[in-house]
Amino acid sequence: MSRRHLGVVLTGVLAVALLSATAEASPKQPVVGEPRTENGCARIEKSLPVLADWPRVDNRVESNAADERRIKKIVGSLTLAEKVGQMTQAEISAITPDEARTYGVGSILNSGGSTPGMDKHASPRTWLAMADAFWAASTTSRAKIPLLWGNVAMHGNNNAYGATIFPHNIGLGAAHDPCLVREIGAATAAQIRATGQDWTFAPALTVPQDDRWGRTYEGYSEDPRITRAYGYEAVKGLQGSDRRRVGVLATAREFVGDGGTLGGRDQGSTPATTAELINVHGQGYYGALAAGAQTVMASFGSLGDQGKVHGSKAVLTDILKSKIGFDGLVVSQWNAVAQIPGCANYSCPQAINAGVDVVMVPTDWREFIANTVAQVENGQIPLARIDDAVTRILRVKLRAGVLDGVKPSARPDAGSAKALDARRLAREAVRESQVLLKNNGGVLPLKPRSKVLVVGKSADSLQNQTGGWTLTWQGTGNTNADFPNGTTVLGGLREALGAENVVFSETGDVDPAGFDAVIAVIGETPYSDGVGDLGRKTLEAARLYPRDLAVLDKVRGRGAPVVTVYVSGRPLYVNKELNRSDAFVASWLPGTEGGGIADLLVRGRHGFSGTLSYSWPREACQTTNTAGQDPLFKPGYGLKSWQRTAIGQLDESSPTGCGGDDGGTATEDLKLYDGGDVAPYRGYISSPDNWDGTEIGADGTAAHSTISITPDAGPSLRGTWSGTGPGQVYFANPAGGSDLRGYLNAKSAVVFDVVVHRAPTNRTALSAHCSWPCLAEVDVTKVFTGLTTGQKSTVKIPVSCLADAGLDLEKVNLPFLVFTDGPFEATFSNVRWVPKAAADPDAKTCAELG
Repeated sequence: MSRRHLGVVLTGVLAVALLSATAEASPKQPVVGEPRTENGCARIEKSLPVLADWPRVDNRVESNAADERRIKKIVGSLTLAEKVGQMTQAEISAITPDEARTYGVGSILNSGGSTPGMDKHASPRTWLAMADAFWAASTTSRAKIPLLWGNVAMHGNNNAYGATIFPHNIGLGAAHDPCLVREIGAATAAQIRATGQDWTFAPALTVPQDDRWGRTYEGYSEDPRITRAYGYEAVKGLQGSDRRRVGVLATAREFVGDGGTLGGRDQGSTPATTAELINVHGQGYYGALAAGAQTVMASFGSLGDQGKVHGSKAVLTDILKSKIGFDGLVVSQWNAVAQIPGCANYSCPQAINAGVDVVMVPTDWREFIANTVAQVENGQIPLARIDDAVTRILRVKLRAGVLDGVKPSARPDAGSAKALDARRLAREAVRESQVLLKNNGGVLPLKPRSKVLVVGKSADSLQNQTGGWTLTWQGTGNTNADFPNGTTVLGGLREALGAENVVFSETGDVDPAGFDAVIAVIGETPYSDGVGDLGRKTLEAARLYPRDLAVLDKVRGRGAPVVTVYVSGRPLYVNKELNRSDAFVASWLPGTEGGGIADLLVRGRHGFSGTLSYSWPREACQTTNTAGQDPLFKPGYGLKSWQRTAIGQLDESSPTGCGGDDGGTATEDLKLYDGGDVAPYRGYISSPDNWDGTEIGADGTAAHSTISITPDAGPSLRGTWSGTGPGQVYFANPAGGSDLRGYLNAKSAVVFDVVVHRAPTNRTALSAHCSWPCLAEVDVTKVFTGLTTGQKSTVKIPVSCLADAGLDLEKVNLPFLVFTDGPFEATFSNVRWVPKAAADPDAKTCAELG
């Protein structure tokens, strides 16, 4: 029996409804405190008051005068370098415990897919050994301040081998059950303690408004009422109920407006009004901060004239810290400070002055410490701002019990396999999150012992069930063997119906005749930041995953009803799939407990109860903000197991792309390097020494062990690859991507002058990126080996070759890169994109490359 309050029908008060109301500004600032409760948990309100200003939030974790005196004393005892060290967060693959001790680093993190020794199957004891080593190093530094270890645990401890993985947030939103969210938070906290971390960068509190965004599944709902209640309970579950000392630190991410970016573009610009920011995008933070969230992560994106949030004092200090009253710490996103004009990974006084307290600078942390110390000494950063940041950091460490705590391996749940196992709770979460969209003829539930044919790529794939941010950043590269305690949908059906009654054919090449039903488990494959963005593509599932439709076409109308279980990180335009299905289940990204789906498909003690927390598109380019939208299914829609529907034939037409212009036609050269960097582009090299990139200095030099750059006549840049490993030279815009579709329309080419001194022996690629890992590359080995050694040549590579290889021209942030992992030496100059150059007689054709 679900714990959710059955008496409230959630019809979905959408953002547009909230904002259509008007309210006179109150002379008194609004205050948000702990929410009203139902069944002991935060209530999902039927409506929220429209606020005219940012509210002050009463944080349930109280300050203590004695604690504040202690913190002030510690701050006064630190050197400037130690203070900046406390503000620095390094990645575990780029720092050792001894370095953490020497530099007094205040926190470390492991990013998605980063594990001790880069072993995806590292045991809890291995994690704990690393945690203990860093803890011991920090507590034996001069300052003796224990560091914090942050972990991206978005749906369970998703970096830990053997941990139960819960449904992603989009599925939990469909459960409409704040108590469930609290329980999952508490279970996740136990999983995190099992591997020795102090802090998770969760929950995400976005309110997605365009499902083309690749991080839609991180949001609980497009409805801020749900996000506000869930934000409260997620934090309560992670941190516990104590008003002075918290458990695992939660992070309210990412303040503010991530879900409203134009076109659903990750790290893009949100054109929201102040009223929209306050009443839609801000709601989850009010809930999370009221519950006592001690850390807030700044948004990667931009807000109108404020520019990048990481550089906005108005957002991070004036709104978050002053108006809302947040007294914890603000942490930056991964190298996000480099996107602020005038900044780099290792240097950004603007972000610190804006209010960032902990700077996530994964690999360039040494340079960051040195530069920041110098910037304080020369007056670019006030010492008072540094002291404020360190005060906040120590306050959070004190409230988390870290300052007075024991080493990670001596804490509750440390190394516990039992703590990693939350299968019962996860299975319940899966059951509550499934939404039955169609059930023509009452196909579901199936009778026990029914004989079924199971088809589809996701039927026996724990990788597809768990999605992004699971063992790896994008969630790719995993197999079922990487989830030793998981159950696929196919496995769950075999348990429920008996293995002898279940036949599996992934491609559907088995005659359905003689079966009671065909169960097709199809949908999206894993993705995360950037990669999952659809850009100008439509939401049409059939175009995104055409093989799924081919499978349905093989089995439909052949004597057995078709039940489709759709695994996805967002609502998609699935009219074709719905038309080919007698029953259709929105399964979202259910995690490792596929048996929870089988519990609902087969008649027994459980029935469908989930309802949509997002609108389901009727059209291929529909978004929450589409004027006058008429979704196919509105928020709150969801059939119960006994309900029969008669959804008729749906329109299957759709455009090839979504809205807006086509980028026009470029008429001028896009210059990247012309005797020097051409703003906003900068030159870099990267290699295993530092894949995040080392900027080429003003003197034209940069050096790693496998690649170096020196100035050459012209002026130009001479690149030397040693042949001992991979390396690349490139020009990138650190502030983000630009719309370069006009260059494709103008039949442009990537043009550069080159003198080959030593031809490459290994495969050499020319690449462009649309915010990594979104990229495209072409093989130019033959191009370089075919040039006369020592003689200057001009190379022209059609932009269309990169577009054909998958480059998203609407958000190109890195328009030129040369990579090889063998010996190679060449001088480059006059690097640019030139309109019409692809039609020149000396331009290469795509067929000639590789």
